[in-house]
Formats: sequence, structure tokens, C-alpha cells
Amino acid sequence: MQNKQLWIAVALTGVLMALVFTAGWMVGRPDRHEAPVPATSTPVDARAVFVPGAGQLDALRRGVPVDQEGHPPPLAHVENADLKRARAYPMQPPTIPHAIDGYQVDRNSNRCMLCHARANAATFQAPPVSVTHYMDRDDQFLATVSPRRYFCNQCHVVQTDAPVLVANQFRDIDSVLSVPPTPKE
Repeated sequence: MQNKQLWIAVALTGVLMALVFTAGWMVGRPDRHEAPVPATSTPVDARAVFVPGAGQLDALRRGVPVDQEGHPPPLAHVENADLKRARAYPMQPPTIPHAIDGYQVDRNSNRCMLCHARANAATFQAPPVSVTHYMDRDDQFLATVSPRRYFCNQCHVVQTDAPVLVANQFRDIDSVLSVPPTPKE
């Protein structure tokens, strides 16, 4: 008796699935009487970052109408000047001031640590990895870099010549403290 009820339930489920598929296919089909929309023969140049006249950032379409395809903006070039950049917001991970093409960072090797490990930093004149990178999630210090901080590119990015897209008024604490206080009346 139960076997018969199971087969009936399976059959009804199959029929219901077929009906839903057919209804979706019929509704989703384009009407045969509609004319196809002609594709634009020349793509619009989407290298402009700002919407013309509005002065606002249009990160998704870069001023290109929705029915047209734009060219992607050119890739920014990596700066290899070895100059430390000011941070753009509090607690920002420092940016990498040199090219890292070909650096191996995987579970077996971390090329960054050759120069930036605390033991080697003075030899290579590189800033040492912060002590926070040697702490586990319970704030206990480890002998080696924490697995949570091992893959450097999760937080640190190379410096590029990309234009600044959003104005920023952030000042780090050193620049705030360097301004003499104004005398009070």
C-alpha cells in the first residue's frame, strides 16, 4: 500500500514539474512578431570615469547607455618607486611600493617574508611585518606569522598610477600632531 502511494506521489511530482517547465517556457519565449533589436556597430568609449555634466562617479556604466557596450578602461601601471605612501583611511593596510610579479605566496612558500620577516628586515632594509601578524585570534604571540595573516595580498595591494576616483580628506595622526595648536582667546 505504501509503495503504491509513493509511486503516485512521484508521478504527480513529475507531472507538476513538466507543467511548470512548460508554463515557464511559454511565458519566457520572445514574441515571434517582435523585431530583433539591432546591435550597435561601434562600441562606445567607456574610459570616461565621470558622467558628463553631472560630475558624479558612475562606476557601473561609466557614462555608457545601457543598450550599448563600452570599452573597458585601461589597466593601471604598477609603480616601482619604493616610496611609502600615506594611508587613505584609518587602519588601512600599507600598500606595496614595488612590483610583486612572480612572487610565490602559497601554503608552502611566502616570498614576501624573505625580506619582511622580522629576522631579515634589517638586512634587506625593508619594513618588518607588524607584530599583529604574529598573533593568533586569542592575541597570543606565535613564533611564526599567523595563518590568518600569511597571504599578504588579502589585505595589501601594489601601488599603481590609477587616478583617484573619490576625494579624500583623511589626515593621519602624524600630520595632525605636526600642526601647531591655535592660541585660544
